[in-house]
Amino acid sequence: MSMLEVRGVILHFRGVAALSDVSFTVEPATIHAIIGPNGAGKTSMLNCVSGVYWPQRGSIRYEGRDIIKLSAAARTSLGIARTFQNIALFKGMTVLDNLLIGRHVHQHSGVLGGGLYWGFGQREEIAHRRLVEDFIDFLEIQHIRKKVVGTLAYGLQKRVELARALALEPRLLLLDEPMAGMNAEEKEDMARFIVEINEERGTTVVMIEHDMGVVMDLSHRVTVLNFGEKIADGPPDEVRRSKDVQDAYLGEQHGLFD
Repeated sequence: MSMLEVRGVILHFRGVAALSDVSFTVEPATIHAIIGPNGAGKTSMLNCVSGVYWPQRGSIRYEGRDIIKLSAAARTSLGIARTFQNIALFKGMTVLDNLLIGRHVHQHSGVLGGGLYWGFGQREEIAHRRLVEDFIDFLEIQHIRKKVVGTLAYGLQKRVELARALALEPRLLLLDEPMAGMNAEEKEDMARFIVEINEERGTTVVMIEHDMGVVMDLSHRVTVLNFGEKIADGPPDEVRRSKDVQDAYLGEQHGLFD
């Protein structure tokens, strides 16, 4: 069974077609890239999967279940987490507190248990903190764990946002341009983390990324959108050779796939 199955998704905004009959599948424990020129509908597609947008037509099945009418919160509870193109952290809070907020869907003690603190509430908080510290170690951000997020460099904020998404312990992780605005060294680190998340933790990753070198190196499969329509879908080498993709990107002229 596919981890994610998108079928015939149509999304309009006041008559403007953001997505036109888009279909693709994502297999478990793979890295699946969604690429395309600016305005192709990539983020709109991720918003449909995560529940930010509800398409007018089509189906989205996650682990065999149709989730198209579920709220974003309900989808998170099922194991879907995401990062955003524009960083969506609590800038006035510490790194540690941002990650603990990411554990909210796994908290079960309730108001009474949390208020009394001792007993189940205390044990639950200790367990959450232990898991959060594991993600901090994994992403190598121990040195900033108590720093206020708004004081951090952009590249570190992107890493913290990834850590917060991981704190949800997702089975499906949606990454919207995780390397945007990073320098070469930061991109190398982020690429390594994404591969380790996929290979060591078995997390399925759907990623929007403009760096074609990263896409071709990391992805098991690539879906290409252009003006809201799917123009290619397949292994990276196959997509690289597609004339429709090269025309959409003007890749032959600009060396996009070099």
